[in-house]
Amino acid sequence: MAGVLIGSILSALSTGAGALIILFIHHSVTHRFKDILLAFSAGIMMTASTIGLIPEALKIGGFLSLFIGVLLGVFTLTILEKKIPHIELDHNQYGIQFDEKAFLIISAITLHNIPEGLSVGVSYASNTGETGNLIALAIGFQNAPEGLLVALFLINQKMGKFKAFILATLTGAIEIVTSLMGFYLTAFVQGLVPYGLSFAAGAMLFIIYKELIPESHGDGNERTSTYAFITGLLAMVLIIETF
Repeated sequence: MAGVLIGSILSALSTGAGALIILFIHHSVTHRFKDILLAFSAGIMMTASTIGLIPEALKIGGFLSLFIGVLLGVFTLTILEKKIPHIELDHNQYGIQFDEKAFLIISAITLHNIPEGLSVGVSYASNTGETGNLIALAIGFQNAPEGLLVALFLINQKMGKFKAFILATLTGAIEIVTSLMGFYLTAFVQGLVPYGLSFAAGAMLFIIYKELIPESHGDGNERTSTYAFITGLLAMVLIIETF
């Protein structure tokens, strides 16, 4: 219990750690840099899915549970994508009035963090404690640039730096709640663990391919973003092998 609580809090607060940077910068961040952050995050999440979640799900439940869980994860994210208003934060060329649309965008980002929190909780419910630490670490690395991008968006909507930092941090707080939900649900119903791991993997793969990679290619930085993706993947593998 202590492990999942600490892991979920640290991974969620990484959003605030990334947003904290805005308090110390005095100029706008280029699209190139944003694309690098998004692609690097995608590489980290890809490693977590393919090296952490999927092998563990196969080991515990076999291919059928993996197949069902991944499809459920993809299907759930597809529904969220259709129902939740989504505007690309990095490539929007027109100003958005905060009182009209920004609240919806913040809500959408918060809801998109739900699968990430579930991933952490379900991973800690598995018999291998290292899987939980791995996924919490990966989600934390992914949350940091996400927090920075959200905070930058809010500043662009004429919001003060400190308030933008607070709101960006709060978008990640829901991961603590959903992480605990995922942990308790799968911990007390052990047969759900491989499905939960597979569900998390499917949700993360959807986010990688549908959100992070396309948005990192939106300004002609495809080659640089590709290098960043591979760097993120290899960095995560190095961390896994080292620790």
